[in-house]
Formats: sequence, structure tokens, C-alpha cells
Amino acid sequence: MRYILRTALLCASLGVMGQAMAQDDETLKVGMSGGYFPFTFVEQDKLKGFEVDVMDAVAERLGIDVEYVTANFSGLFGMLGSGRIDTIANQITITDERQQKYVFTQPYVYDGAQVVVKRGNDDIAGVEDLRDKTVAVNLGSNYEQLLRELPYSDEIDIRTYESNIEQDTALGRVDAFVMDRVSASQIIKEKPLPLALAGKPFSDIRNALPFRDDEQGRQMRDRVDQALNTLREDGTLGKISQTWFGSDITKP
Repeated sequence: MRYILRTALLCASLGVMGQAMAQDDETLKVGMSGGYFPFTFVEQDKLKGFEVDVMDAVAERLGIDVEYVTANFSGLFGMLGSGRIDTIANQITITDERQQKYVFTQPYVYDGAQVVVKRGNDDIAGVEDLRDKTVAVNLGSNYEQLLRELPYSDEIDIRTYESNIEQDTALGRVDAFVMDRVSASQIIKEKPLPLALAGKPFSDIRNALPFRDDEQGRQMRDRVDQALNTLREDGTLGKISQTWFGSDITKP
């Protein structure tokens, strides 16, 4: 089995040929940001993370090749819709809006939305304290929508970022950021930044792999779904999770 990593720039240059390659269901083209530690990140020019290990295991189980295409998170769904990639492995939360456009596998990560602040910020003890505060979220993520669904959302200054929301929070440029609790906990554990969790998760989230809602997309979704089932039953998903997080986040 081959493991291939391409950048979005190269993929874009391929144009129509790139779309034709996506039709070959023996190569699963997976989009990810490469900037969402510890799920997908680049270290010493090598793509690593929980998502990479899961997709490698899926491809091995199916006996097919996997090709990774990295791009800004905000552009990944456009690439999926245009056929330049087959799915996105970047902690994609199942939402009603997304289910109207895509077909999803079963969830393989269960998590929650978490508020994170600069250590020592006692003004924010949870999501209910975000009134009159500046809050960063990753552009294109579902966390912006979760904040906008709050009854006091018009009192929150929501700012979207392509990256570096944790750094700007640590520097005091924004009051807080919101992402999944697992990632936030790992950032606090692994990075030398003065950050702290603020309160408990305020929304349960289920993350899965989206595919285009057409015949080929549904067929590939079904194949990947079957592989995920097997990997869960034989303990592979749990082992990958334990490696990265010291706990099993692949079960509810």
C-alpha cells in the first residue's frame, strides 16, 4: 500500500486530471489541514496525528492506497464538493447542515465543545461568561455556529482564524477560543502556552468522515464505514486513541 502526501497547490494545478483521479476508488484521497494538533500536524516535514493513523488503518483494511492532500481547513469542503478529494479527516462534526450536503460514516470520535482561556483569566469560568468577550474559532469549523446558536450570541465578538487561535489567546489578543475538548487538553499538555480549560464542554459532538452524496461517494462511504466497524471491533481504533490521548475517545 502506498502513502502519498500532496499539497493543495499541486492538486489544484492538476485541474480536471485531479478530478479524474478521485474517481479511482482504489486510491482514497483524504483532505486535512495538517495544522490541528494532535489530530493532524506536520513534524519534521512528516504528516502525523490521530487522523493519519486512523486513515492509514482504514486504507490497509480495505487494501487500497491513501493519498493525503493538505489545505487550509476553510477550503476542504470546497475541495470535497469539486471532487479533488474523496473525504476529509479533520475532526469533522456531524451537523444538520452538513448532512443535507454530504453522507457521513459512523462517528469515530466522541467529544465536546470547550472554552479555553489564558491561564489566570478568572473572568471566564465557562461558556455562560462569554458575553462582551472576544472569542476565536477556526474558520469553517462548527464552533462558530455553536456560538451563534447561544441565546446571547449577539453579545459575543466572534473572530474567525485560519490558525493560531491558541497563540492569540495566550497573548491576550482575544479573551478565549473554542475547539473540541480533546484537542484543547492536548494543546495545554504539550505546548508551552499559558492556557487553561474554562468550565465543562457545552455541547456534545460526534465526528465522522463526510463523502459526496452521489453514487460513488455513497459506495466509498459504505466501504470505509465497514472498515471502521472492523477496526473498532478488533480494538485498533481504541489502541490508536490510547497512543495519542491516553484514553479511548472512539466510543460514546
